[in-house]
Amino acid sequence: MPTEEKHPVRTKHNLILENRKLLTVSGVSDVSGFDEQNVVLVTDMGELTVKGSKLHINKFSLETGELNLDGDIYSLTYAENKQTEGGFFSKLFR
Repeated sequence: MPTEEKHPVRTKHNLILENRKLLTVSGVSDVSGFDEQNVVLVTDMGELTVKGSKLHINKFSLETGELNLDGDIYSLTYAENKQTEGGFFSKLFR
């Protein structure tokens, strides 16, 4: 009997920033950390860090992958996608 491979479903990843006060992000799979100055999101396109002040998560749905937050937003920064880098041996044998 053949084994069925499960591939992660990639959702569209979009950012909508309104007046640097309201941010809507789609394609979010997890919130790895948050406080009033930083919100760290795991997305299909890599880790996204939102920096600002008075940050507040209004809504987060795992089913749809959509997150809404408000506050004074200063920066949006992506970290490299760790899944595509490979491990120690892939770097050694390049």
